[in-house]
Amino acid sequence: MLPLIQREVVDRQGWIDEKEFLNMIALAQAAPGLIAVNSAIFIGWRVGGWRGVCGAVLGAVLPSFFIILAVAMVFADWKELPAVEAAFKGIRPAVVALIAAPLYKLSKSAKIGWSTLLIPVAAAMLIWLLHVNPVWVIFATIVITLIVVDIVERRRR
Repeated sequence: MLPLIQREVVDRQGWIDEKEFLNMIALAQAAPGLIAVNSAIFIGWRVGGWRGVCGAVLGAVLPSFFIILAVAMVFADWKELPAVEAAFKGIRPAVVALIAAPLYKLSKSAKIGWSTLLIPVAAAMLIWLLHVNPVWVIFATIVITLIVVDIVERRRR
């Protein structure tokens, strides 16, 4: 949903700029809950206060809810059919592409390079290969980031 949200609120409506959108995504990921709902809360508040929040959240949640409900009702009867199984296997690469394309675009906007890519790759390797608890990885990343930002800020002065 993020590319759709970006296209609508940044490109078409101009409610927020691209930098604010990237900051909003960072906040939406850090907060508990779904990114699309957290984003809807932020944008709804920015555009229309409490009414905007209610409208944006309902707009983000209800269509998906009803579509998933309808698919689940139908899928329960058809999931064993070979054609349905084949269709879902064929959909997998498209889902990967739908996730990868906006990720690539957002990484360019956020000016993510090889040096900044090192942090999430190192975190993933710690969790996957060394079985480090993700909570410790997140905590260490926060502490290291605060130290680095403090060092950079002191050098600017």
